[in-house]
Amino acid sequence: MEEAGQNKTVEQKQKGSLSTKRKYESCRRINNVNGEFYGQRRTGEKRKSGYGERLREITAVLKKHAITRGVSPEKLRLILEDLGPTYIKLGQIMSLRSDILPKIYCDELMKLCSDVPPMPFSQVIEVLEESMGCPWQEEFQRIDEKPLGAASIAQVHRATLKTGEEVVIKVQRKGIYETMARDIGLMHKAVRLMPPVSIKGMVDLNMVLSELWTVTQEEMNFLTEAANMAEFAKKNKDVAFVKVPVLYREYISPHVLVMEYIDGFAINDRADLLANGYDLNEVGTKYVDNFIKQVMEDGFFHADPHPGNVRIQEGKIVWIDMGMMGRLTEHDRQLISEAIEGVAMNNIGKIQDAVLALGDFKGKPDSSKLYEDIRGLMEKYGTADMGNIDVAEVMVDLMEVMKENKIMMPHGLTMLARGLTHVEGVLAEICPDINMTQIAAARLKEQFLSNGNWKREIKKGGKNFAWSLKRAVDIPSLAADFLQGCMKGQTKINLDLHASDDLAWLLRRLVRNIVMGLWVMALLISSSIICATDMKPKLWGIPALGAFGYVFAFIIVLYVFIKHFFSGK
Repeated sequence: MEEAGQNKTVEQKQKGSLSTKRKYESCRRINNVNGEFYGQRRTGEKRKSGYGERLREITAVLKKHAITRGVSPEKLRLILEDLGPTYIKLGQIMSLRSDILPKIYCDELMKLCSDVPPMPFSQVIEVLEESMGCPWQEEFQRIDEKPLGAASIAQVHRATLKTGEEVVIKVQRKGIYETMARDIGLMHKAVRLMPPVSIKGMVDLNMVLSELWTVTQEEMNFLTEAANMAEFAKKNKDVAFVKVPVLYREYISPHVLVMEYIDGFAINDRADLLANGYDLNEVGTKYVDNFIKQVMEDGFFHADPHPGNVRIQEGKIVWIDMGMMGRLTEHDRQLISEAIEGVAMNNIGKIQDAVLALGDFKGKPDSSKLYEDIRGLMEKYGTADMGNIDVAEVMVDLMEVMKENKIMMPHGLTMLARGLTHVEGVLAEICPDINMTQIAAARLKEQFLSNGNWKREIKKGGKNFAWSLKRAVDIPSLAADFLQGCMKGQTKINLDLHASDDLAWLLRRLVRNIVMGLWVMALLISSSIICATDMKPKLWGIPALGAFGYVFAFIIVLYVFIKHFFSGK
């Protein structure tokens, strides 16, 4: 009994020590001032040696593909595949940036396969035990040597805890951070030597590489992924048909992630879903509805919702692999809604305003070119039924317009475009008759009514109307100043005109409204003068002629307001 008690005490001490170490390790983060993970102890000489060796490998691959003759989309993909797992990962992230890279390059890079040869099981155990600070047998009954999947950054193994729970262990490839940091450094140097016939002239490759490295660092830190899973679960806790794998936080570190094992079926596995009694239309509808909710309500959405990351288990949609998540501010979400509303109303000006407010651009944008490009986009979709429009295609086309006009979009928006493409792809596989636009419209309508958005819109409309009236009062004085300046030769007018029907319509409307405004002001002023007299006959206690002037002015104002409101322009 004493021996058993002593053994128990030792075991408790070991567990306490292990717990303390885990807490200490979980508080450590990647990306310190030297850009190193904890435990990184490489010397400068080793780095230089690695640089030289890797540079020779890269040079051999580039020569093989004759990079000096230019880089086509297919050639770029083949180069990345030959350069190995780290470059494949970078290529996959590059495919998300349709606002930076040409669309044909992004489409080609999406073909990059994420499956790579797994790292040896001995290295998996080494990384795991370094993270836990003890032999793996103390915490796990078993760990399958054959991985469930192997990618460029990590691989996943099924395992069983000592307590009997079935889990998966996500283990980061040993030395992947150092390898990718070295490769990124070499790519920055290569950009400076890249010939002008390459894609260098199309994009700022140094900026692209910096952004890719930032995204990759976040994905390599499993503490970030764990935080993403916790936040996602919290935001979707009230959604009955959504599930997130349970995290086992005591085992989590920057290099290791342990979570609940999810069986079930892939969301695009038609045969198994039908065989198990699932309604594919219901699955597709719930999948889209939840994704729209993530985007428009939460502003925090799964940025890579391909079939491998979405499973169906016991009637619930299970979202996994949250290393890459998108974020949208409330301001961004509002502007996206206005852009969609502009497409629905065929209102080019509304779309243009939303695009300019969303984007970040260098220098002064060419408003006339942007207007014409958006008008060309509307000619493509303007006559189509909104229920039949491919939202993902509209988003991609709109981002092409923005790229042509050198407008940079928020990173969250580019990730949204990629996510929408995946969602449309899943729908095409399992329920092609379901349209994402219709589901999104129903979700946005529900959000509009439930969240008090209608009150905000009414308040906004009231403010705009009041501001319009205030500005209308200034029209006569402004017009008089303008005419006086013209007569004295003091007025200079700079016009940037492009011949179009829209411009002609805009000018006609402007002249009409100015004339109407002058009429109203003339009526109000003359009626007020008449009402100051004792002219008869009288109506409502004031001279009838003055009363008729007020009524006529009110009718003109009401006409202009109603015409403006119902035209949507």
